[in-house]
Amino acid sequence: MAQVQAQAQAQAASGLDFAIEGMTCAGCARRVETALRSQPGVLDASVNLASENARVITDGSLPAAALAEAVEKLGYHATLRDPAAPDTAAADAREARRKANAFRDGWHAALALAFTLPLLLPMLLPQQWVPHLLHEAWFQAMLAAPVQFWLGARFYVAGFKAVRAGAGNMDLLVALGTSSAFGLSLWLWYAAPEDVMPHLYFEGAAAVVAFVLLGKWLEARAKGRTVEALQALLKLKPAHARLLQRDGTQIMLASAALKPGDHVLVLAGEALPADGRIIDGQASLDESMLTGESLPVEKTIGARVAAGSINSDGRLVVEITAVGQETMLARIVRLVEDAQAGKAPIQRLVDRVSAIFVPAVLLAAVVTFALWTSLGGDVERAIVNAVALLVIACPCALGLATPAALMVGTGVAAKHGILIRDIEALERAGQITLVAFDKTGTLTQGKPKLMALATTQGSDEAALLRYAAALQSASTHPLGLAVREAAAARGITDNPALRDLRVLAGRGLSGLLMNRKLLLGSRRLMQENGIDTAALEARAKDWEAQGCGLSWLAEDGRLLGLLAFADPPKPNAARAIARLKARGIASVMLSGDSHGAAQSVARQLGIDQVEAEILPEHKAQHIAALKRSGGIVAMVGDGINDAPALAAADIGIAIGTGTDAAIGAAGITLLRGDPALVADAIDIARHTEAGIKQNLAWAFAYNLIGLPLAAFGLLDPVFAGAAMALSSISVLLNALRLKLWHPKEG
Repeated sequence: MAQVQAQAQAQAASGLDFAIEGMTCAGCARRVETALRSQPGVLDASVNLASENARVITDGSLPAAALAEAVEKLGYHATLRDPAAPDTAAADAREARRKANAFRDGWHAALALAFTLPLLLPMLLPQQWVPHLLHEAWFQAMLAAPVQFWLGARFYVAGFKAVRAGAGNMDLLVALGTSSAFGLSLWLWYAAPEDVMPHLYFEGAAAVVAFVLLGKWLEARAKGRTVEALQALLKLKPAHARLLQRDGTQIMLASAALKPGDHVLVLAGEALPADGRIIDGQASLDESMLTGESLPVEKTIGARVAAGSINSDGRLVVEITAVGQETMLARIVRLVEDAQAGKAPIQRLVDRVSAIFVPAVLLAAVVTFALWTSLGGDVERAIVNAVALLVIACPCALGLATPAALMVGTGVAAKHGILIRDIEALERAGQITLVAFDKTGTLTQGKPKLMALATTQGSDEAALLRYAAALQSASTHPLGLAVREAAAARGITDNPALRDLRVLAGRGLSGLLMNRKLLLGSRRLMQENGIDTAALEARAKDWEAQGCGLSWLAEDGRLLGLLAFADPPKPNAARAIARLKARGIASVMLSGDSHGAAQSVARQLGIDQVEAEILPEHKAQHIAALKRSGGIVAMVGDGINDAPALAAADIGIAIGTGTDAAIGAAGITLLRGDPALVADAIDIARHTEAGIKQNLAWAFAYNLIGLPLAAFGLLDPVFAGAAMALSSISVLLNALRLKLWHPKEG
């Protein structure tokens, strides 16, 4: 029973995702969010206006249907997104709905503009050029009525639903404002003497509706572009796969039907349908959409491969190891979606403002009307100014400011191999002042290489390497692999056959070559066998001071030479440290290796502060000490032993080629083992945060300037409608500028 409860809690903790249709402004998103949070059993809820998604965390006691029903009561449509469904199918369905809505908005806007443009001609052209018919009240009403009551019906419907729910939204403001202008025009027409043509406001009502519809269409197109990066990821996985059966035949089946253990055939030009391991063939895989690596990566038998990677050439047979939501691609998509669903701390202020915004605007419109009526006695002017105030006060820009920039920023980051877990990680990344790096596997390649050879008099390097390779021919030890790689690189492949090959635990190896005894191993092994090492001791001390590991080689009691091993830095490691320095960010290296080894790597990379010989369990303590010194501290690591330090830092940055434990403890994951991505992650975080602040500044400034202008009679309703549409579009276009971001060299 306890196990079942634990599983239910785990499932609930993962949350439920809903696609919400019908939201038009920040007030709508706030209202949906409030309704979801008020349901019994809901622990938290977050609604994203830009992506039109809702994330709901429950205790498992509330069915999804009840949550959808709560949203439906508000006048919106909620569809549960099934995490078990194929990603491509869900993405295609959402894309189809988005395109259908955009098409509807497009032709509605076109028709509205077609009806409205003749009404605007008297404002745009000299009066002698305007046909007399356009001055006729009945003709103006005939043109404006379809715009107001047919094409603008959506505002009445949505506004009524908002009022019924006890709230207000942008649609209510538009409906009230345009209805007032249209009604005022009808009254003036009715009350005017037969021989007098009053100034009517049919063109103002129609223009507001037309401009708002045009803005919604442009907004829908821009919203589609904000999620392009995520859609591209979702579409990476092919819909079908070639399943190889036991008799060698192949059948086509849906990728979603694959199971772990299945064997699939992937031909050149095709994408992998699931994660797996190559069991036959070799090819170059394009992993650019997953890792940001622009060059194809060579893969051979035994290599791990990920769903969505494209086979550039060759023929591969892959054994499936993970499918569906367990694939690397699905985890990447989930991380990006989680980040996009988050809210910046400043967004919470926006939510509080939007909750009272519409009621405040309605009150301001009433006050504006009352003041103009009481002070000037001009009811017509009072209504026009109140209408302008209602129309320009659109909370859309406020609602879109943060999520639009966040969606584009995290999408662009994912495209370049940087996964940002949530908005808090994004915010912290932009404020980093110090980066602590793990050494092995993060700044270095994580495996030893033969760095140097030294021989005694009468010996040569080729023979030394040949004998060492022969002794290590069957070894799986990292030093053995390094010796064999070095020998192969020098073209030494004719290793002599040894007899009586033995592993001497903790000391080295021994073997017989034509009755001559060869020894390869530590200084202790040499001492135990009475071998004099004095000839190379000076060289050995130099290499040990540089942090190198040593192996001594002897033949029949005589020293032949010395091999020095080291874990070299990654090619981009020095560049990574230099890029951080250029941004005013300090670097520290934490390592469990000896002081000599750590200092040697630090000198090569330009790192001034080094903490060596640190036990894994003490790394977190060092991070805590760095945090106490002030500033925002990031930890970069890849191993299980780095997980506590990653969690202890202000923000953990995991190398994606590392362990699941490290990735799970990190706020940012780098999908390539390139430490230069750390600076890229900081850059995109800073750009995204700057975009959020710019959007919010524009949205607030727009209302702070527009509302007083409308209240004081300095803004015509026609221009108010155009400005309202422009505000949302401007915010989205500014967010889309983040798509132009790319990593800098310096």
